[in-house]
Amino acid sequence: YTKTTRTINLLIWDDIMHRDRIKVQYKLLMEAPSALVGSCFTRLPANSTTRYTHWANNLSPSQLLSQVYTSHGPTVIMPTWFCRRELFHQIGGFSEAGKGEPEDLVFFYRHLRMGGTVLRADQQLLVYRYHEGAATLSVTEGRIWEVRVAELQLMVLKKWSSFTIWNGGKQGRRLYRSLDKSNRDKVTCFCDVDVKKIGKDYTFEESAIIPKPKIPIVHFRDARPPFIICVKLFQPGGEQTSH
Repeated sequence: YTKTTRTINLLIWDDIMHRDRIKVQYKLLMEAPSALVGSCFTRLPANSTTRYTHWANNLSPSQLLSQVYTSHGPTVIMPTWFCRRELFHQIGGFSEAGKGEPEDLVFFYRHLRMGGTVLRADQQLLVYRYHEGAATLSVTEGRIWEVRVAELQLMVLKKWSSFTIWNGGKQGRRLYRSLDKSNRDKVTCFCDVDVKKIGKDYTFEESAIIPKPKIPIVHFRDARPPFIICVKLFQPGGEQTSH
C-alpha cells in the first residue's frame, strides 16, 4: 500500500526489485490512474531470452499499444506490473483456468478491452530470473495463438468490412485459417513481395464450401488497406520473431 492510494506491485518471488521501483512507477500511475505500469528489466542469466528482452525494453510509447497482438505477449511483462488495486479487481484478477493458460495475456487483453492504457518506466527496475521449469513455459504456442487471434477479431476485425493480410506465406495463411467465417469472408487478398507467390491463389482446402474459396496473392503495391501485417521482425543477431 501507499499512503494515498491502494496499489498492487507484482513480483515473482525470486526476482530482484530495484529499490526505486515503487517510487518511479507510483509517479507514473498518479499521472494515469487507469494505466497498467511496467518497466524495463534485465535478465538473469544475462544471455537468456535476448530477442524478447530487446523487444520489450525498446518499444516506443505508441508501440506499447500497437504491438499487443505480437507473438511476444504483453508489451510490458507481468513481473513489472504496478496498478491500482481497484483496477486489478475490476479486471477480474488472473484467470483460474490453470496450467497452460496464458493468464498474463488474458488479463492484459481484458485491461485494454475495458479502456485501460499501458505505460512503461524506461529505467531497468527489475532483474527477471529465467528458469527452464517456469510455469510460463507450460503455456503452448498454440494456446497463445488462439488467445491472440480471438482478441484481434474482437477488438479490430469486427470493425472492418474488408482487409488485406500482408503475407502470402505460412503465417499469413495460418492466420486466415484461424479466423471465423465472418472475418475470413472480409479478406480481399494476401499481399507479398515474393515473386514466387505473387499472381497465384491460396485455396482454402479445409473449407466445406464447394468450390473451395480462393484468395489471390498480389504485390503489396496493388493491395488496399487496411492491412493485418503477419511478418517477422528482425532482431539482434539477424534472428527473427513472428508477429
